[in-house]
Amino acid sequence: MNRFTNISNTELSQLIDEWIRGERDRKIMKRRLIDGICFEPLAEEFELSVTHTWKIVEKNLKILNTKV
Repeated sequence: MNRFTNISNTELSQLIDEWIRGERDRKIMKRRLIDGICFEPLAEEFELSVTHTWKIVEKNLKILNTKV
């Protein structure tokens, strides 16, 4: 996530909206990257396992890292 520290929340939100497919994944990424929610509460919020939540974040971070 260090790569995103110099990006405003507005810009980060726009990147997520543009490059992340699926409404759920966009919401998860915004909660993780912008709001700083840890994996356990994030998984609970979206009714997913922590492992599944982590995989979603990792997959989408790879996408975002190529766009920054």
